[in-house]
Amino acid sequence: MRRLALALLPCAIALLVHLWLVQRRSADPLDSNTSSDEALPFYDVLVGVLSARHHHELRQAIRDTWLGYLQSHPHFQHRVGVKFIVGKQGCPIPEEDRADPYSCSLLNFTEPPAGQSSEIEIVKLSDPSALLSSDVSVIALDFKVLHPVVITRLGVFSSGTLSEPQTNVTVKLLQLDQELYVFQEAVVTARFSSISTGALVNGVWYKPVEQFILPKGFEGTLVWESLDSAGLTSVNSSSVQLNDGGGVLKFSSIAEGILPHRSALGFPGLAGGFTFNIYDAETLSGLLRARPARMEKHVLELRQEDMSLEQESLRHGDMVFVDVVDTYRNVPTKLLQFYKWSVGNADFNLLLKTDDDCYIDVDAVLTKIDQKALKRSNFWWGNFRQSWAVDRIGKWQELEYPSPAYPAFACGSGYVVSKDLVQWLASNAEKLKAYQGEDVSMGIWMAAVGPQKYQDAGWLCEKECYLDMLSSPQHSAQELHLLWGRKQACGDPCGCPWGH
Repeated sequence: MRRLALALLPCAIALLVHLWLVQRRSADPLDSNTSSDEALPFYDVLVGVLSARHHHELRQAIRDTWLGYLQSHPHFQHRVGVKFIVGKQGCPIPEEDRADPYSCSLLNFTEPPAGQSSEIEIVKLSDPSALLSSDVSVIALDFKVLHPVVITRLGVFSSGTLSEPQTNVTVKLLQLDQELYVFQEAVVTARFSSISTGALVNGVWYKPVEQFILPKGFEGTLVWESLDSAGLTSVNSSSVQLNDGGGVLKFSSIAEGILPHRSALGFPGLAGGFTFNIYDAETLSGLLRARPARMEKHVLELRQEDMSLEQESLRHGDMVFVDVVDTYRNVPTKLLQFYKWSVGNADFNLLLKTDDDCYIDVDAVLTKIDQKALKRSNFWWGNFRQSWAVDRIGKWQELEYPSPAYPAFACGSGYVVSKDLVQWLASNAEKLKAYQGEDVSMGIWMAAVGPQKYQDAGWLCEKECYLDMLSSPQHSAQELHLLWGRKQACGDPCGCPWGH
């Protein structure tokens, strides 16, 4: 362990250097805050484009298309202001060393896995007095795989004494479906009966199962189901120490009422366990040994990225750097920080939020504002999703919002809010909780205000194309150029009759 600590020392030094550079950048002119003695620039519409630090190509595509059009238009150039919203700090952890690709948390293996080639039991129970009989017939344990593992055996606790197995119990390992928010077919299953009890090991009766490699990122659940009216014998999960194999697994028991879509699965507890092997432990050990050098290299790359962003900002003057680490999970905070910047650095009637992969028909947006008289107060214009189910797994995982469905929220490809709402968001930014995405967070925040909503399907939610659309998301830089080229050539971004 001492050797590992010494090996990590260069990594720690590199991280300190990066953080010093970030603090130094925070004092530079990239934030372009307006002096209190100067009049704030006024726009009918201030546009904020959420942009990742490394999305230079997408930002340039926007500058070459609808933003360039605005800047060269004799009327629009004074009517609309556009700023790219970029996080001031990059994540100092390389992607290979992150717990997931959406945040900046270290994949923290608590002990080197070398030598763990034998089976690992997630729980050992030597004291039968810890077991409790209950009338609960179904109990679940959720887990996520942080390094590939192989599940080898599924097990149940004894029925009350260590020598008596539970019977009429089925144990299933299921994968959570990220699209349908339901369980898929069981990956492996074990059934325990009076004539097939399995083998007793450390207080758990086990049965071997067909071995599957569960890949990194696998999200699943272990479910114990009893057919007996007496229910399952269990132990409170807080009273036992679960073995995660040095960090290759992440466990969470499900409490009734905490996650609504899982409330039928009982109370926080365990009715047994499973055993597993770490897949390719030697490769994992090699990755850990190489981590210090990888971290040092990554910090150098971040320094280069900082310099590149500084040059881009000075060249174009259209970037706002907000004080967040630029990751997906931080996008809601990133948006709130831009709202704070906007009320202190510009005067405007409306604020349009969009993303750097979105096509915007600026002519149509401004025309509709004029024709529909949309310069209003307490006003939110977008394409609103209603009763959208809260996702508990995957990229859009939300574990802290208790309701099974979100309040109405506007699709993130584009929406417009009035200045008074932006001022409210800015003044309450430090009190507002950030949830998993900026679009659903905005819906939760706005539910406290109750703005007048103006529903408009022209703000597309998916990557589609219609002649009368106001926005369309999820495009590459090449596709943004193609859509805008068609729009300029024949007025139809979806295709010109002569094949442009």
